[in-house]
Amino acid sequence: MNLHEAVAKPQGRKNKKRVGRGMASGMGKTSGRGHKGQSSRSGYARKLGHEGGQTPLIRRMPKVGFNNPFRKEYVTVNVARLETINEGTEVTPKLLKETGMIKKLGDGLKILGDGELTHKLTVSAHKFTKTAVEKIQKAGGEIRVIE
Repeated sequence: MNLHEAVAKPQGRKNKKRVGRGMASGMGKTSGRGHKGQSSRSGYARKLGHEGGQTPLIRRMPKVGFNNPFRKEYVTVNVARLETINEGTEVTPKLLKETGMIKKLGDGLKILGDGELTHKLTVSAHKFTKTAVEKIQKAGGEIRVIE
């Protein structure tokens, strides 16, 4: 199909409402605004969330929770994922990002202890769990905490 062959469906578009064009237009006299009241006046604009004096929905809903602006988001990697890395390699957040194990670093890297590690690695991260430390050291590896 080419652009010159494209044809709009006859029922596809409605004609624009021509407001304020006299009685014969079908929108005569009040032009669809009804009689009197705030919304019939010129310059009226409904404010977002306004419900005509009724308490707006956003104020009727209960306040829930708390968002800590100082919260740190750590990216987590399990010990089992480190098994794919060659023996003797120094594992850093930069290396994990380059290999595609993590997408973005966030506020830091935390190594979790799920899984097993069978070879020696030097792991540098911001935080470690106790089980992760035990498993890395048991495999003959070394741990470096990044400050």
